[in-house]
Amino acid sequence: MNNKLTVIAASLLVAFCAPVFADQAEDIAQLKEQVRELQTKLGGTNLKFNADYRVTSDSIEYKMADGTTAKNSALLSNRLEIGMGYQPFDNLIFHGLLSYNKAFGETGINSDPRNPGMGNFDWVTNENLDDNSLKVKEVYMLYLGDNFLGSDLDWSGSLGRRPSTDGFLANNRNGYDQPKSPLGHSINVEFDGLSLAVKLDKLTGISGMDAKLCAGRGLSATATPRFSSTGADYSDTGAMDNIDMIGLIFTPYNNGQYDIKAQYYYSNNLIDMGYDNTGTPTGFEQLGDLQNLTLSMQVNGVGEFINDFLDDTVLFASVSASQTLPDGGMTAGGNYGMLGSQDNETGYSYWVGATVPAFFEGDRFGLEFNHGSKYWRSFTYGEDTLIGSKIAARGDAYEAYYNIPIIGESLYFQLRYTYINYDYSGSNGFFGNSGAPMTMAEANAMGMGGMVAESAQDIRAMIRYNY
Repeated sequence: MNNKLTVIAASLLVAFCAPVFADQAEDIAQLKEQVRELQTKLGGTNLKFNADYRVTSDSIEYKMADGTTAKNSALLSNRLEIGMGYQPFDNLIFHGLLSYNKAFGETGINSDPRNPGMGNFDWVTNENLDDNSLKVKEVYMLYLGDNFLGSDLDWSGSLGRRPSTDGFLANNRNGYDQPKSPLGHSINVEFDGLSLAVKLDKLTGISGMDAKLCAGRGLSATATPRFSSTGADYSDTGAMDNIDMIGLIFTPYNNGQYDIKAQYYYSNNLIDMGYDNTGTPTGFEQLGDLQNLTLSMQVNGVGEFINDFLDDTVLFASVSASQTLPDGGMTAGGNYGMLGSQDNETGYSYWVGATVPAFFEGDRFGLEFNHGSKYWRSFTYGEDTLIGSKIAARGDAYEAYYNIPIIGESLYFQLRYTYINYDYSGSNGFFGNSGAPMTMAEANAMGMGGMVAESAQDIRAMIRYNY
């Protein structure tokens, strides 16, 4: 008997014996487990793969504060993401995602290839155009449990490089993607960490209520390199502290049509570049902490079966507030505090949008607007926008997109336009002086008008295969 017939025969045996041993559940469970073990020996357990490949053409242009412009009229790029996963048991899942993201052809000819800037920083290594190597974007194990702390509540826990880009609301522009873990208004970066989620709907009787505790590390303090002369490989030199983040995502209500989420996080020991008295960079320095509170809501369908158009309309809105907590440190070059200030500075942002059915079956048109204040600071460096995160903008950002399915949801075309008008500089900076806000007039008065963008726009055409 060949392997396939053996599996079929064993499966039929379980099905046939089930009514005979109706009062002997333990025997039936043992038989099912034997079938599982047999399938494993015959190679029935293996990783399942999926592919997500896209080609984009972006026309980008910046208007600087001094009136000059910088642009790239035809930036071609391609991105490949290979997903993998397996569920050997009902309560255990493995997931991984490899990514490759690069411009067409060779890059770096007119720049210093030894100094790629922040393009390969760990938080954004798969969201920025790089070389043609595959990198790990996500890899984690997920455990699904019940009877949380002796109750009948369902729960889950995950550990690894978690899905922390293209989260709630940020996924809408991508056509047909489901949101990942965090709220996209305040977090859109790659992160290593853990999560613990508990479903609270059984306890409260409120549809969809749940809570998720997340924690991660954005920088490890280990500084001594491998094979060091002292022999103290990977030891902590004390030059920097770990960057850690802890947060809570709470869903007070989600019935499928109305989805409300709140998120709070606290991140410590945040960084920016320091300089000496001559203006020479001295490396990263840690300046203080940051906390954020975000409330987001999405409505999937307006009203109750009014008409097809409103039934398929999606509306969303979000508000977010950030606060810096500088530690009072000062660098040798005089850069101090956070975002150019030694005081606790509070910033805010709001974001509204809608996607609606358009002309053909399955196509969708979307509009979004967001505004950020002078000291607004988000963790959205990994946002999929080549001109920089629109959600991070200290000013106004407008976006329109049209998604057209070609072959179901497996192959679709997108045309997208993003325009950002900055009131202040530093929107995409880090947490020290690179994130200090200046008006356009202040930048020109300091002779920095050619280094500060007043506005930016990106016209993107994309074709994407996703299966």
